[in-house]
Amino acid sequence: MRSVLCLCLLSTSLMGAEVTSPRHRVIAADKGHIARFSPSGECEWTFKAGPVHGIKLLDNGNLLTQRNWTQLVEVNPAGEVVWEYDSGTANGNSGRKVEVHAFQRLPNGHTMVVENGIGRIIEVDAAGMIQHEVKYQVKSPNAHRDVRQGRKLANGNYLLCHEGEGRVTEYDPQGNIVWDYSVPLFDRQPAGGHGPDAWGNQVFNALRLPSGNTLIATGNGHSVLEVTPGKELVWQLHQQDLPGITLAWTTTLEVLPNGNLVIGNCHAGPKNPQLIEVTRDKVVVWTFRDFDTLGDSTAASATIGGTGVLR
Repeated sequence: MRSVLCLCLLSTSLMGAEVTSPRHRVIAADKGHIARFSPSGECEWTFKAGPVHGIKLLDNGNLLTQRNWTQLVEVNPAGEVVWEYDSGTANGNSGRKVEVHAFQRLPNGHTMVVENGIGRIIEVDAAGMIQHEVKYQVKSPNAHRDVRQGRKLANGNYLLCHEGEGRVTEYDPQGNIVWDYSVPLFDRQPAGGHGPDAWGNQVFNALRLPSGNTLIATGNGHSVLEVTPGKELVWQLHQQDLPGITLAWTTTLEVLPNGNLVIGNCHAGPKNPQLIEVTRDKVVVWTFRDFDTLGDSTAASATIGGTGVLR
């Protein structure tokens, strides 16, 4: 597939908050494709894809991403698929209800795949053969909601976001739970929907920080939380904490080299940005908004140059 050049619009004002160009290349997915944007906000490349919850930039310059909820693909800069894996049919899954939302290329070249609905984390080699398998634990398996994002940590454990149960859980390589955190509702009753008026703890993403703390994007909790290993809440960013911006379904989490955070803001409506860089003092550095190439379901997005979702 050839790369496609297109022009995307970047607004200069947003509900009282200044909007600037992202200063980094941005990759994001919505409306049936993945798009790469220049630091000035111009769309310079697209790749056709269905629903996408993960975009990973590999060390070789390729992207590891999704065609749909079962098919993973590695795509080179020319838009050519150089590797693929289909959890819908591979390794005994034919005829089973399964979805994949979390995946990661590991340092040894294997690919971690979290298979929702059947309750397992697998690591496959380049030929798609399972080299390691771990069972995760949920009360009521659900192919769409078991796990949203997940990653293998440097210590060999797995950190999974159990969206349907509102908890972040760390498993050891044998599948034992060694740490978990239930996302709080802050004394509010759950409310359905996806936009700013929804409310819940359907956690989307989590990163383990060098300090040992865990950074959590709470999904429809409209927030980002930092908790210690002892589960103490030490930093939080909530729906109306950023002037002129309303957070809805928080998704992408990235820590830039300067310590700032990049946060994905999905289902917030066209007056709000889909991607935000913010300091730990809650000062907005830049925002990115494009409702021509992208839309209100931009759940997978990241900058090129930070750490976290892209690595």
